[in-house]
Amino acid sequence: MKFFVSCAKGLEYLLADELLAMGLSKATATIAGVNAEGELRDAQRVVLWSRLASRVLWPLAEFDCPDEGSLYQGVVSMPWDQHITPELTLSVDAHVSGTAITHARFAAQRVKDGVVDSLRAQGMERPSVNVELPDVRINLSLRKGRATISIDLGGGPMHRRGWRMAQNDAPLKENLAAAVLLRADWPKIHAQGGGLLDPMCGSGTLLIEGALMAADVAPGLQRHGSLPPSRWRGFDQAQWKELMAEARERETVGRAALKQVIHGSDIDPKAISAAKENAAVAGVSEAIWFGVRDVADMQVPPQEIGCVVCNPPYDERLAADAMLYRRIGDALKRAVPQWRASLLCGSADLAFATGLRARKTYQLFNGAIECALIVCDPIAVPARENDGQPRELSEGAQMVANRLRKNLKKFKNWLSREGVSCFRAYDADLPEYAAAIDVYREDGGKGRIFLHVQEYAAPATIPDADVRRRRNELLSAAREVFQVPAEQVALKSRERGKGGSKYGRFEQRGEFILVRENDALLRVNLFDYLDTGLFLDHRPLRRHMAEESRGKRFLNLFCYTGVASVQAAVAGASSTTSVDLSGTYLQWCADNLALNGKGGSQHTLVQADAVTWLESEKNRYDVIFCDPPTFSNSARADDFDIQREHVRLLSAAVDRLTSDGVLYFSNNFRRFKLDETAIAGFAHCQEISAQTIGPDFERNARIHRAWELRRQ
Repeated sequence: MKFFVSCAKGLEYLLADELLAMGLSKATATIAGVNAEGELRDAQRVVLWSRLASRVLWPLAEFDCPDEGSLYQGVVSMPWDQHITPELTLSVDAHVSGTAITHARFAAQRVKDGVVDSLRAQGMERPSVNVELPDVRINLSLRKGRATISIDLGGGPMHRRGWRMAQNDAPLKENLAAAVLLRADWPKIHAQGGGLLDPMCGSGTLLIEGALMAADVAPGLQRHGSLPPSRWRGFDQAQWKELMAEARERETVGRAALKQVIHGSDIDPKAISAAKENAAVAGVSEAIWFGVRDVADMQVPPQEIGCVVCNPPYDERLAADAMLYRRIGDALKRAVPQWRASLLCGSADLAFATGLRARKTYQLFNGAIECALIVCDPIAVPARENDGQPRELSEGAQMVANRLRKNLKKFKNWLSREGVSCFRAYDADLPEYAAAIDVYREDGGKGRIFLHVQEYAAPATIPDADVRRRRNELLSAAREVFQVPAEQVALKSRERGKGGSKYGRFEQRGEFILVRENDALLRVNLFDYLDTGLFLDHRPLRRHMAEESRGKRFLNLFCYTGVASVQAAVAGASSTTSVDLSGTYLQWCADNLALNGKGGSQHTLVQADAVTWLESEKNRYDVIFCDPPTFSNSARADDFDIQREHVRLLSAAVDRLTSDGVLYFSNNFRRFKLDETAIAGFAHCQEISAQTIGPDFERNARIHRAWELRRQ
């Protein structure tokens, strides 16, 4: 059975790993949650044991929902007598997107109406509504015209562990605290006898969560007590009792072995008082030392190994002081230089202000606030391990760094709104630093950031020494801004040689990383080839084509690694056909399809010259994508030149369209001229280049041109 486990944005891959470790048969990360597969017992185990989940949603029904009437009819037709009885109270949570229904509260009301009317139609009494503590909590998810009705098995937000009696300003949610601890590798460090330190502990969330984690206490044990989390009629009460009994046995053993290796301090006596009260309710007072101290006077723990976790102030209610972050970094380097640190900072700029060299940086969300979680291991990096990168940037490198930060600030809302994780951050914005910097955020579970840097050829009048200096300054700035080590930067550098400028040697690492674009997972290789396997400038066009291909036949000519085909398949295309002359690219395409659970006869791969294949093909297609190279002189086919061959190519492609089909044609030949007179003889054609350029390529809007063609 498939069900959904939600979480805060940024925790998806940690959560997927956690669910797989619990024994679930499948757990696939998606935006703000994980699509899981397992039995009801597995889902109930997640309710009890997940430290990262927000809710566990067990689906009851799914149906088309183009409007409010369809929502009501879909709900009222469900057999609610099998799920709820009149004496039980209920509540409905709703999450809606799209244009059909825009108000979540209204949608929740209509679901409630449908439940009540369904029970009344069977002669049953109307159940009462209890928004705070319902017996049964129902969830509606309305997305892309499809409604999913689920039972919230946890009965509400799972970050509430049941021990928080007192809190200071802006407390950290417990599931986000668990993520900070897991990124700190705290369970492993505790098993090795290491310590845990929070020098700004507030009401103690990180330390209490760390103590309960070390004691193997199930997160839901205290939250639910002797009562099940849901009184839904389908809830397996017998299995829940077995899970609770097992959890209590583990708790007894874990608490008995817990030692005082956890240290917390804060400058605010009221915060320490709240932390002690919370620790007492959680039953971990004996395991945690609390003290009132300034961060500069932090207690140095006796353990040789350990980790520091901290959530310094950063939101609108608390001052986000860069100098405070610098004091934290300096104090940690002085007190526990060889420990590991996991610090949840309010932004990349505040993380940078610590002065610590992050080995990894993760994007998390504390509610609506975007944060940067930096992991430093060790806290004080010896000079010999600093990859040769200077601590102070040169004037030129600082200029590049400033421009990068300006661009990132400009893109911030767009990246979050569109869910973009691979984008162009810099494109020769400063003429003397002529390169493109593309960001690839790994989407395979580790969340690392990779940079793909393509250096443009310098004029012959620029001395080689200046070229090398500018290149090094650009790389230093990029690594500083994104906090990435040298091994996560791929440089494609043009070097002068006979016959003009050309790219130098590529690395042969054979290293693929997984990234996500438009709901599809994709393999990219940043180091071994001129191109990475993903043309970032076509992102908007691929999204549009994927949406348009739902339920239709999609043809991808000159398919390269098949990204457009994969995204069409993921979006629900009835079939895809991908044509390319390269067996290497077609295998890459097949791997991308398999990565997304797509393949078989619905998704055909054709190794052929695209023009020749088109002229002999008999099938018709609803959506065709044609993105040919500027030229090709492959030994396996006739020489191809886009300017010379485009009329023949487009004529053959239009012939393969259905009566209402559409062909999207694109190329990146700067001097290309469309033969509009010839095209008009067989197709309606309009240029759509402006609509296919994303915000990250607006500075280079001629990166490609694109047209939409339809049959006459």
